[in-house]
Amino acid sequence: MSARRVTRWSRAFVAAGVAFFLATHLAIAAGLGRRTVVTVGLYGFVFHVIFGKAYALVPSFFDRELQTATPLPVHAALSVSGTIALALDSVGVTGRSWLGSAGGVLWALGVAVFLGTLSWSVRDNLSGAATGTGGANADRRLVDRRANAVVPVACSYLAVVALVRLLGPVGWPALTTPQVSHLLAAGTAALLVFGVGFRLFPRFLGTHPPQRSVPVVLVSGAVAPVALAVGLFDRRLLVLGGVVEAVAVVGFAVTYLVLFRRSERHRVGLWAVAFAVLAGVGGVALGLTIALVGRDPALVTAHYRTMLLGFLGLTVVGATFQFYPPSVGRWPLASDRTARVAVALLAAGLLGQGLGLLVDVSPVETLGQGVGVVGAGLYAWLVAAAFRSRTT
Repeated sequence: MSARRVTRWSRAFVAAGVAFFLATHLAIAAGLGRRTVVTVGLYGFVFHVIFGKAYALVPSFFDRELQTATPLPVHAALSVSGTIALALDSVGVTGRSWLGSAGGVLWALGVAVFLGTLSWSVRDNLSGAATGTGGANADRRLVDRRANAVVPVACSYLAVVALVRLLGPVGWPALTTPQVSHLLAAGTAALLVFGVGFRLFPRFLGTHPPQRSVPVVLVSGAVAPVALAVGLFDRRLLVLGGVVEAVAVVGFAVTYLVLFRRSERHRVGLWAVAFAVLAGVGGVALGLTIALVGRDPALVTAHYRTMLLGFLGLTVVGATFQFYPPSVGRWPLASDRTARVAVALLAAGLLGQGLGLLVDVSPVETLGQGVGVVGAGLYAWLVAAAFRSRTT
């Protein structure tokens, strides 16, 4: 298996995800609905980056190698085309009733390729007990083993969503779109942020996480999504799920911020993650408010944007800048300074949108949307510049 081929397709997934990130901000600025924004932002941006980096990282986390890179272009074609079809269907521009079902099936088949490829590669270490951690990092082995243990759980949530999408045309199993979105966002994406984050971010920061916080965050993050999804139709379960998810997000945020404060390494990507975890705290606070007082449209919009573009989005942006440093690009403006501007604009734009929604001041929300578009554009430019420099 060619490591160069894996690297090339990993970057292709990330590039697609970055393009979807810019499209997400443009969709918000254009006033498109929540379904479109979530489709482009979650299925398109967050998961394409997850797919790309998972192929490159997860086998090594499980002390194994990716057995084959042959399925990666098949997965990319299925996933990108499926996301585009789902997005077009959500906008309603084609008038074709079958487009959404076809998009869901394509995306689900891509997930099947993804899960099958990774499962085959780590088939003799599915629990993640073997971590490949040793040498100078031997003292990280326990945290790494615990972090590995939640990866199969996150993949199980992803498999459930893929099954729902695959069998959607025949009407089984019957889960609503919000339930599916919560299983994807909280069950897979956020849980991977916790698990993979506990392996990567302490190393990036040159620190060690407190041993007691890791299992609390991971266990809470693993069980909360079920209560959240089921609780959409039962307020008591929704409150319970919100509290448990808040424990996970706030615990992860506090742990990261403590490590960040202790560290002498404050690269731009690590600053982005700091903003992300703060957004996560705000997002779960909004979610708990919704569970307690009801689904006010402004609260719902502020909640999903904060979690999607803030907690998940800025975490992905920060990790991307760590793996693909902005300064390696040879294009104009390719520098850490531009990256700092991009992160600041993304964070400020998100804050402006949230404040505009919550205090009902449309100009503030509109300004936040515009600032977010500029930040997303700079981010896309920097990633493209970094990729270009590594292929020439």
